[in-house]
Amino acid sequence: MTRPLLQVEHLVKHFERPRSLARRLAGDKASVVHAVNGVSLALERGETLGLIGESGCGKSTLGRAILRLVEPSAGRVVFDGQSLQDLGARQMAAMRARMQIIFQDPYASLNPRKSIREIVALPLQLHGGLTPAEVTQRVQAILARVGFRGDQIDLYPHQFSGGQRQRIGIARALVSRPELVVCDEPVSALDVSIKAQILELLGELKAEFNLTYLFVSHDIAAVGHIADRIAVMYLGEIVEIGPTSQIIHAPRHPYTQALLSAVPRLIPEPGRVRMVLRGDLPSPVHLPGGCKFHTRCPVAMDSCSAQAPQLIAPGEDARHRVACLRSTNRA
Repeated sequence: MTRPLLQVEHLVKHFERPRSLARRLAGDKASVVHAVNGVSLALERGETLGLIGESGCGKSTLGRAILRLVEPSAGRVVFDGQSLQDLGARQMAAMRARMQIIFQDPYASLNPRKSIREIVALPLQLHGGLTPAEVTQRVQAILARVGFRGDQIDLYPHQFSGGQRQRIGIARALVSRPELVVCDEPVSALDVSIKAQILELLGELKAEFNLTYLFVSHDIAAVGHIADRIAVMYLGEIVEIGPTSQIIHAPRHPYTQALLSAVPRLIPEPGRVRMVLRGDLPSPVHLPGGCKFHTRCPVAMDSCSAQAPQLIAPGEDARHRVACLRSTNRA
């Protein structure tokens, strides 16, 4: 049995909220934002794991903590057998050639003062090991692969559309030939037609370069198109994870069911009932006790407010796991 390319073990990321001068003088304790709370998951080599949830659930923070773009508060990330928490700054810099990220905003993530040739070449220059001629060749090849002509590579980001700028971001992420790519909401800022093109491109590049994706998105339709498995996140925790077909067609957690029921349909489905969640997403500073979802769950039981469910497989398929007392009891 081969080991996973990526293993995340009980990962935690908390942020301390800044206090005003008056609160500091009064001796008030700093409040803590519980962004990621004990997440464990694994990615096999060549797999795409979709990570979905509402805005503010911690999914982007999880992706960045995995790459150590933000330092985890606790837990461990193991990449290809190597614990990233054991690496020093120089070793981690070398490891980054194998782990890259595609950012959400295709304009804010690009330096407006540099041409796309310079932007895409920068990772190769930072990691070293190539001659200037080899850098130029690698940059031209990847830009051509994502759809740019030779006469465009000395233009600047503001001279391109949003979809083209995201292609630049993809080229920059892939030019160092990584094995793992965290796609942080890569299509959320794009028009529908352009979104489809980028999703198609990402799928082609995955097969061509044998990439492994962690695909972060609030768009469950986009995730369903590209992912092999889906993990559903709520208030910093994974509440359901399993093969894409099972999550889409047979969700077990009420939160997953609510997300799917909110997806618009072009053709109305007779008998389809919309599950509307009550209340707002609780503050990550003051998390509810027990099951974090019980304050909004339409089928919550009395025990849900006191007992935190474990992420387990209630059925015969061990790949499909859910953190829900009702689903576990029903199974």
